[in-house]
Amino acid sequence: MPTADLLRDHPAGWERATRHPFLLGVRDGTVPARAFDTWLAQDHHYVGDLLRFQARLLARAPRPAQAVLAAGTVALVEELAWFEELAGRRGLDLDAPRLPATAAYAGLLERLDAADVPTAVGALWAIERVYLDAWTAAAPGAPEYAEYVAHWTTPGFAAYVDGLAAAADALGGRHDDVVLTVLDAEVAFWDMALGDGAPGDAR
Repeated sequence: MPTADLLRDHPAGWERATRHPFLLGVRDGTVPARAFDTWLAQDHHYVGDLLRFQARLLARAPRPAQAVLAAGTVALVEELAWFEELAGRRGLDLDAPRLPATAAYAGLLERLDAADVPTAVGALWAIERVYLDAWTAAAPGAPEYAEYVAHWTTPGFAAYVDGLAAAADALGGRHDDVVLTVLDAEVAFWDMALGDGAPGDAR
């Protein structure tokens, strides 16, 4: 199924994952710094998990898909270095224990390791497309968060997501179930930051 159809056919899932209260709070400045730092530390874990998944996917992907997957793998290595710089600037504890939503997302990536290549590439496209759309919805971000929103909405990132869409479309297959699973995992990840990071917030 073309990736464009997956966007068209599941509007409610995309809406929940890309218009979450956490993102709207980043846009208007109502997300507490502690909640945002919780999310950053957990996202650092997630990026490491995604790097391992993507490196293995690159190794088993057909030749036409390798260039975009390789570029994304390099970008994830650079993202981890950026998180390390942030840790010094914001005082993040990058060794904080994984919260349940982070562990659950890691489990999803492990299951995708065992999936066929078309399904895994389709899932990777969904992961990155929802991330781009989510931060685009938060743009331009409140002053204290604007640099982070800008970091995740660059033209280069948008072009990468388009490249993943082209790779997924070329490989074919139906990805409705895995895309819906990715969207649920994203919602849980945003929920996690608010539930753990905002004092007094019961989620």
